[in-house]
Amino acid sequence: MAEIQGSYDDLFSAVPGALAELLDAGDVGASVAVFVDGEPVVDVWAGFTDTDRTVPWQRDTIAGVWSVTKTMTALCALVLADRGELDLTAPVARYWPEFAAEGKDGVLVRHLLAHTAGLPDWDGPTTAEDLYDWPSATARLAAQAPRWEPGTAAGYHSLTQGFLVGEVVRRITGRTLGEFFADEVAGPLDADFHIGLSAEHDHRVALAIPPLSRDEDYVSSAPGKTAPPTAGGGIRVRDGNSVAWRRAEIPAASGFGNARSVALVQSVMACGGTVRGVRLLSPAGCARAWEEQFRGEDRLGMPMRYGMGYGLFGNTYGWSGWGGATVMIEPDARMAVSYVPNQMREPGDDYRGLEVVMAAYDGLKGLRA
Repeated sequence: MAEIQGSYDDLFSAVPGALAELLDAGDVGASVAVFVDGEPVVDVWAGFTDTDRTVPWQRDTIAGVWSVTKTMTALCALVLADRGELDLTAPVARYWPEFAAEGKDGVLVRHLLAHTAGLPDWDGPTTAEDLYDWPSATARLAAQAPRWEPGTAAGYHSLTQGFLVGEVVRRITGRTLGEFFADEVAGPLDADFHIGLSAEHDHRVALAIPPLSRDEDYVSSAPGKTAPPTAGGGIRVRDGNSVAWRRAEIPAASGFGNARSVALVQSVMACGGTVRGVRLLSPAGCARAWEEQFRGEDRLGMPMRYGMGYGLFGNTYGWSGWGGATVMIEPDARMAVSYVPNQMREPGDDYRGLEVVMAAYDGLKGLRA
C-alpha cells in the first residue's frame, strides 16, 4: 500500500485510505485536504512528482489544478461585489466600455460567472501562445459577437471565463486577477496558491502526467455527459507543463497549488466568509455563490446548474479541472474538500475527486455522531 504522509483525524481515516487506493491503482502522486471550520482534519500527500517515480511528493509540492482555478477567480469577483465595488447584475460594459461592441451591451457580469455570456471561445484559431498576451486576448473577446443571446443558454467558457472576469477585476482595481488574488485572498490567508507562478516556485511543481497510452500532445476535449468539465480550448499537456504557462495569468485554468491551499481558500466560502480570523466576505456575500443562474443542459451536452462562478451540486458547490483536481464546498458542515493529483485520466473515466469527497462524508458522519 502507498505510504501516506501528513496528518489526519481518525474520524476521517477513509480519506487517506482513498488516496492510498488511487495510488495503488496506478496514480503517480497527489495531495488531499479536508478542512472543517477552517482547520484541517485531513492534510495528506503521497506518491511521486515524476513519471519515473524517483522524486517523492513533498508537503510543499504544488501542481496545476486547471479549471479549479475558476473557483479562485469567482471568489475574487464575490469579494469585490461584497465590498460594493462590483455589481453582479450590471452590464459588463459599465466597467469595460469596449465590451459593448457587437451587441454585447446587454451582457451582465453574472452572465460571465455563469457561462451564459455567449463567448465560450474566441473567433478564429487560438493557440496557447495567444493566451499569454492578455491585452490581445481580452480585446478579441470585446470585439466579437456572442454565439447566443446572453443569459438564455449556457456553454462552458473553459478558458474565456477567466479573461472576461479578470478584465472586469482589472478595470475596477487596476490590478491583474493574479495580483488581486495574491494581495486580497492568498496573502491574508497565507495560502500557497498562485495565478501566475514566479520562478522561485518552479522546483516545487509536479508536472502533469498524461493518461496511460497518451503523450504530452494529449489535448483537452469536450467531456461526455457524465464527465467533469475540462480545461478545453485545444490546450495540450505540454502547454500546461511549460514555463510560459506557469508565468501567464490564465484565470480559468493556470492556477498552481496543493490540496491544502485550495481547501484553505475555499473554506472562506464554507465558513461564511471568515477563516482563521481573516474576514474576506460577509455571510450574504458568500450566499451569492448559491444564486442559481442556469439549470439545464449546457451546450457541451452536460446537465448543469451554475451559480455565481461555481457549479451547484445538490447541497454542495465547487468545481473540477482537467486532470482530476477537485474542490467541493459543503456550507452546512462548514467543510471544504480538495484533491490535487499530477496523474491525468481520460475525463469520461475520472471519478477520483468524487471518491475523495465521498470518503470525507464518511468522516463527517462520525464528527456529527
